[in-house]
Amino acid sequence: MSTAGFRQLRHTADIYLEAYGQTLEQAFEQAGLALFRTLIPEAEGAEKTVRVEASGADLHELLYDWLEKLLHVFELSQLVGTEVRVFKISRNSVYTLEGEVVGVQYSREKHRTGTAVKSPTYALMEVDTEKNIVRFVLDI
Repeated sequence: MSTAGFRQLRHTADIYLEAYGQTLEQAFEQAGLALFRTLIPEAEGAEKTVRVEASGADLHELLYDWLEKLLHVFELSQLVGTEVRVFKISRNSVYTLEGEVVGVQYSREKHRTGTAVKSPTYALMEVDTEKNIVRFVLDI
């Protein structure tokens, strides 16, 4: 397995993804990129940057909140993420994540659409902090 990336796992009805990296931050970056590649499989460029912050009582809730906020970036700002950056995951009373999405404005004429995603889910969600792997299901 390479140092960072993502892959689709088998699932009967929804999209089940695994993302990994050398750090937990990289795994969360790849999870975000996997979400954007599910929505729009091919996009290039860096026209706009949007800061994103997520939080959660535990790492599962943090991953859910992160993916949900990235989905909102696409739905509300029509921004297709071509690069996802996680600067820091920290824990005080709750887990917090500071990151950003770099991408391009969605264009129906320019971009081939992938699969519409309703929401991330907690189904089959895993966060392995030793191996820096996250797994999650996207409800389609």
